[in-house]
Amino acid sequence: MPTGRLEAFSDGVLAILITIMVLELKVPHGGDLAALRGELPIFLSYVLSFVFIGIYWNNHHHMLHTVEQVSGGILWANLHLLFWLSLIPVTTAWMGEHHLAPTPTAIYGVVLLASGIAYLLLQRAIVHKQGPGSKLHALIGRDVKGKASALLYSSAVLLAFVHTLLAQIIYASVAAMWLVPDPRIESKLNG
Repeated sequence: MPTGRLEAFSDGVLAILITIMVLELKVPHGGDLAALRGELPIFLSYVLSFVFIGIYWNNHHHMLHTVEQVSGGILWANLHLLFWLSLIPVTTAWMGEHHLAPTPTAIYGVVLLASGIAYLLLQRAIVHKQGPGSKLHALIGRDVKGKASALLYSSAVLLAFVHTLLAQIIYASVAAMWLVPDPRIESKLNG
């Protein structure tokens, strides 16, 4: 089966997740900048999660350009990824409400780690379907950023119980690392 339905469904789910997150933002009570101060941790959590969902959407889009046919395994791997991504709004809200609490920060990291692993499993399902000489396999190579992300997420989850703010900085650092697109993928897809 072609990728159209998978792409449309995934795009719709990710759009809904962003909508759910933005609906969690509350209007500040007050007409001055001081009223925003209390909402800042919630807003920053939203921004970080928006960026993560945007990164997944962008990478998912590029990855699916390497796929001509979708199998049942790819569909299930994609649903597995969407499951973990669907938990981002609730963990975002929890971490935003309790911005320096260790448990919400750690659980947020667990969801990010599980999302990353699910993305890697989706990549593997695609490579398996495409067989030897897979276009996607050639594009991702050793996937250093993916492996580094998993290591950073894992360390930040543990660190959340020792130094919460540092764990959150690590999450933001992983997002920053992925904001820079891999030029190899676009150039190989366009070339």
